[in-house]
Amino acid sequence: MLDTREALEQLHTLHDYVRWGASRFREAGLVYGHGTDNALDEAAALVLHTLHLSPTIPEPYWQARVTRSEGEAILARMQRRIDERLPVPYLTHEGWFAGLPFYVDARVLVPRSPIAELVDNGFAPWLDPDAVERVLDLGTGSGCIAITCALTFDHAEVDASDVSADALEVARINVARYGLERRVHPVRADVFEGLPAERRYDLIVANPPYVDAADMDRLPPEYRHEPSEGLAAGDDGLDVVRRVLAGAPERLAEGGLLVVEVGNSAPAVEAAWPQVPFTWLEFERGGHGVLALTSAEVTAYAAAFRAASDT
Repeated sequence: MLDTREALEQLHTLHDYVRWGASRFREAGLVYGHGTDNALDEAAALVLHTLHLSPTIPEPYWQARVTRSEGEAILARMQRRIDERLPVPYLTHEGWFAGLPFYVDARVLVPRSPIAELVDNGFAPWLDPDAVERVLDLGTGSGCIAITCALTFDHAEVDASDVSADALEVARINVARYGLERRVHPVRADVFEGLPAERRYDLIVANPPYVDAADMDRLPPEYRHEPSEGLAAGDDGLDVVRRVLAGAPERLAEGGLLVVEVGNSAPAVEAAWPQVPFTWLEFERGGHGVLALTSAEVTAYAAAFRAASDT
């Protein structure tokens, strides 16, 4: 239990609370990865959100004094972060993707995909932004990929699909937040089953469950707060990926692009389809395990993808 009385007496500035919180987080052995990767940034994110401040503030503000009621609110959240091992975005109900904030809660995974960098770059060099008319965000969760794709391709229609009705409720909150109800369409679908018949897409972005059984068994408490159906994907992590690749030839438009995040299951993908020349993307801001296939490649290896899904 944190000694909040001493903290309230001794801590005065934003800087004080961030330093103290980082020390307590390290002392408690917390695990990061839901927007930050270290105790100091985790404490800063929690303090700034609690005080209704931007994630980036001018340097002099770090020395601004915190009122007692503000300090109590910060300490209460720090206590929950330690006691419950809740990721900060579940405490603040705010996650960030491609530089934009999104409402999140335990019905969806916390946004953290490196696909944000692809969105920022307009999926160059594969796509002409003016030629993208339809986008599918498969496994939309909070809707962050669908929404940022709609903002990037500003005349495209975007289907934001998910098998989880709870996740789609969160996605609708974010679609409304950005005023995109006319172009981003949350739809309940199990991979491609449930999408409008015969609809083809210029871009399919899939961030499906891809955590294998061994990694699921090793998940730290922070990750166990997330919906397991958004993570677990069988012994090798490819239960859903197989279906995505098998169905893509019928759904990807000519000249289109398929992007699939598979994370640590990338070696399993290469072992399952050694004949397929997957392009594994590199990211300046970190991240791995994201593959890209053109429509020509998806078509060329359609038989191999279908065969793997039937086994």
